[in-house]
Amino acid sequence: MGLRTARSFFVTLACAAASVVLWAQAPASWLSAPQQIAPGVEYFTSTDATLADPEGATAAYLLKLDLSKVALSSAHAKDEILGLESADVIATRHGAIAAVNAGFFNTKTGDPASVLKMAGEFVSDSTLPRGVVAISPPADRAQSLAFDQLSAKQELHFTVGGSSIVVPIDGVDTTRERGKLMLYTPTYHADTDTALNGTEIIISGQPLTVREVRSNAGHTPIPRDGIVLSYGGLELPAEIAALVSGVTVTVVTNWKSVHHLPLSIFESAQDVVNGAGLLRRGGETMTEWKAEALNPATFLDVRHPRTVIGVDDHGAVWLIAIDGRQPGYAVGMDFKELQRLCDRLKLRDALNLDGGGSVTMVVKDKIVNKPSDPTGPRQISDVILVKARK
Repeated sequence: MGLRTARSFFVTLACAAASVVLWAQAPASWLSAPQQIAPGVEYFTSTDATLADPEGATAAYLLKLDLSKVALSSAHAKDEILGLESADVIATRHGAIAAVNAGFFNTKTGDPASVLKMAGEFVSDSTLPRGVVAISPPADRAQSLAFDQLSAKQELHFTVGGSSIVVPIDGVDTTRERGKLMLYTPTYHADTDTALNGTEIIISGQPLTVREVRSNAGHTPIPRDGIVLSYGGLELPAEIAALVSGVTVTVVTNWKSVHHLPLSIFESAQDVVNGAGLLRRGGETMTEWKAEALNPATFLDVRHPRTVIGVDDHGAVWLIAIDGRQPGYAVGMDFKELQRLCDRLKLRDALNLDGGGSVTMVVKDKIVNKPSDPTGPRQISDVILVKARK
């Protein structure tokens, strides 16, 4: 081989190798070029009509996250359960790089509709299993995500006169009902926000100890180092009446995992965020949602705005906001179309979060998608935050 021919050969070979590298780094044709928002945060958009089947106007907004450089956490509106705010307000207050709307909630009160754990504190229970993502460990270490269908209830354990007593708790950080026992944490509000026709038990300290029993009382202040139990009525069942001043108690959370994950995952998780519709788990495509009681006619098979969190084959986390209900701009997606999107991103785990008018993606304090409510961004309860690793 002559010198000129050899030089030409190696130049061609080098160009080919460079092309392979560039091709490997290039985004998929249906995605925009990535925009570097911060270390470990890339932002994409897509208007590819083939994401819908049959094809339709599409608007998708995607964040790709490297958990070696950023951390995820959950935050509630106004930093308490009794509250609603737009996602950008919550994100700005917490100094987040980005955020998306998270769990389902009562649109009047902000009360979470299913299991929710924030900053290590259990603040919402549920007897109905729903899709969840558990985020652990804390944000100062590289995190991992676990996906499941989960329910959880709490109960009170204590001993009086040598007898062990277990009392089921009917609700956590939610509106009190007559004849029901509710548990209120400091995250709920400054006080229990209850009427005067109940009995409230103040418990605080380490170990948790009954400090005071208030009869015919409401709006009891919640100690920062404890809880308040509130019973809807004045005539207490015997087991609740046994909670007198000085009794020490333990609050136990009973987690029920549909997919039999170790319950220690949820016990140790910093955050557990609820959704509705586990899309992928361990590379398996989910096609059955009877456990979550999702209605095909109104929820699964109908196009809506959607929000999704997922993890791909390489361990990158994706947060996705999909606009909808806006003819000519975005039709939204049904669950089959969400599964197709999971295929394109090679997601091994994925969860459908709250959708509809709640769908909001915030990047650097600004809402980048177009929420479907005509009045503008919806006031929501909780968000998933993206922040720089400490």
